[in-house]
Amino acid sequence: MPKSEKVERVAELKERLGAADSILLTEYRGLTVTDISELRRSLAEGGASFAVVKNTLMRRAAEESAMAELESLLEGPTAVAFVQGDAVAAAKRVVEAIKRYPALVLKGGYMEGRVLSAADARALADLDSREVMLSKIAGLMKGEMSRAASMFQSAQSKFLSLLEAYKDKIPVEAADDVAAETPEAVADADAPAGDDASGPADAVDDAAASGDEAPTGET
Repeated sequence: MPKSEKVERVAELKERLGAADSILLTEYRGLTVTDISELRRSLAEGGASFAVVKNTLMRRAAEESAMAELESLLEGPTAVAFVQGDAVAAAKRVVEAIKRYPALVLKGGYMEGRVLSAADARALADLDSREVMLSKIAGLMKGEMSRAASMFQSAQSKFLSLLEAYKDKIPVEAADDVAAETPEAVADADAPAGDDASGPADAVDDAAASGDEAPTGET
């Protein structure tokens, strides 16, 4: 392969690595061209593109993409599934293909900044798909919201019951306070401030009793 073509091929692989959310690496030894074409179509339906790569070029592209850890998986004939979207769905399709083509081997993968072993990559296929997970999460959220609404309604009902009981109790307590004010207490409140206060009539009576005569006018 001419050097310029290698440079272009490496640049293409780097671009595909950068655009992929995850990748799955397989060994396709023993598969025919027809088998690979069918596998490519199957993975495309799951949101992944499938390509046979040369290990030397893939190593260089991985190094330039800060994925040098992939080198440990680049042994033997390699075909890569570049996944955009749900890695679980792509892993399921690869595992299904392995059942049809026993010669196909899942070597591992790369996702979220770390290398996946063959066992890790195969374990992805046992997980629920994104759609199923979202459905389960939505169901859990709906259940939590229903429980929260029920608790709020119960608390509101209890508060209203307490409010009604308090409102019924207020007139009874007010009547008890009024009854506590006895007639004697009311009478004491209305009595004059001093019992010894004297008016003008008392002053006239005192003067008459002393026998003093009022002075007469001079002629």
